[in-house]
Amino acid sequence: MAEANYSPLPIEQRRPLSPHIQIYRWSATMVVSIFHRATGVALYVGTLLLTVYLLAAAGGGVAFADVSRFFGSLIGQVILFGYTFALMLHVCGGLRHAVWEAARGFEPGARNALAWGSLIGAVVLTALAWAGAYLL
Repeated sequence: MAEANYSPLPIEQRRPLSPHIQIYRWSATMVVSIFHRATGVALYVGTLLLTVYLLAAAGGGVAFADVSRFFGSLIGQVILFGYTFALMLHVCGGLRHAVWEAARGFEPGARNALAWGSLIGAVVLTALAWAGAYLL
């Protein structure tokens, strides 16, 4: 049987509420942490595409030519670029977490520097990877 509640307060004031996103000030650490999680999800999808590519390579010349034509198109190149950036950002975010696991970088300035460093590092590593791919 339900217990009667005789509190004169409205229900919103009787129970604790979680803070809403509107009261937080966005920081670089928060944004990069969200991106780290999102890139983890994107890497699952990209790995499925990599699997399709490898299965096509194993399946013969016609299947491989079709998949290669798709990845050579503009949309395929954009997908591959996004996959590369997601991979690099996730790796840099993992390195940021490794620094934290070593009990370093928790000061406010260091947290922001690590967040910006992982974002800038991902952009630089992606550019280097694509420049290297086009030069080969």
